[in-house]
Amino acid sequence: MLDISPLTWAGTIGLIVVLLAVDLILAAVRPHHVGFKEATAWSVFYIAIAIVFGIWFGSQYGNAAGTEYFAGYIIEKSLSVDNLFVFVIIMSTFAVPDHHQHKVLTFGIVLALIMRAIFIALGSALINSFSFMFLVFGLLLVYTAIQLFRHRNEDPDVESNLMVRGARRFLPITEDYVDGKLITKVDGKRLFTPLFIVLIAIGSVDLLFALDSIPAVFGVTQEAYIVFTANAFALLGLRALFFLVKGLLDRLVYLSAGLAIILLFIGVKLVLHWAHVDINTAIPEVSTPVSLAVVIGVLVIVTVASLIKTRMSPEEKAHAGSLSATKKKEDGQ
Repeated sequence: MLDISPLTWAGTIGLIVVLLAVDLILAAVRPHHVGFKEATAWSVFYIAIAIVFGIWFGSQYGNAAGTEYFAGYIIEKSLSVDNLFVFVIIMSTFAVPDHHQHKVLTFGIVLALIMRAIFIALGSALINSFSFMFLVFGLLLVYTAIQLFRHRNEDPDVESNLMVRGARRFLPITEDYVDGKLITKVDGKRLFTPLFIVLIAIGSVDLLFALDSIPAVFGVTQEAYIVFTANAFALLGLRALFFLVKGLLDRLVYLSAGLAIILLFIGVKLVLHWAHVDINTAIPEVSTPVSLAVVIGVLVIVTVASLIKTRMSPEEKAHAGSLSATKKKEDGQ
């Protein structure tokens, strides 16, 4: 286990909070349509911070720790792209104006970080107390991978989301976005705006993604600090990445299949680790460098294959994938 001092934890959390605060301030003070140049600049900025942090971390705690961080970061970054698919679907479903999307994404990232921090703490405690949790996490990822691959050509049905349906049923909702407010007053009555419903949708999606992404990154490292920083730096760049690539997401037609392969690989890796520790040390394990190579290789292959496919068949559109059949599919429509 790495000896991460409380000061290092405090400094890291402080850096993340400052970066989030900048996003929140920009979203609140200057709501606007984020153009390609601005999105590119912010994306490069966040990726550079993640890389610089990884280099510093590796120099301070060793190359093995640095490799685990970069492997975790790449896994979380790749899974976050699937987040973007769902964010695009949510934005389209609720017709969120361009100048409010910045705010929605920032709040979505804050919610995702909070949920991941909770799951990281729980997951770390469970793994340290019960070694069979590697088996549980591994089987969870294998199941998720199979479901995602089966429904790779579908999109999640946002409108049927239980929390969204409940909010619409029990809360008074305005017709328009009322200058990006969450709550407003009309004729003395307190009403919620559609933006509040959008945040509920994104929050529930963040919860589902946290259930998958945390076990996935535990597949390459058991260090809570690495798990947290890999998640945090991957999510911090999500807002800018959304505006940068949302026009290209439709072309990544094989991404869901690729992510299913990655989750399956990490799931099998966790099961092998459990078997190695609890059954027989002769059972082989998959090293972190091999995991990193597999993840990068799968992402490169699916990206190139997707671009070739959409160039040959422009009518092909990518899908976020779903863990269960959509309502239309179930109804046979």
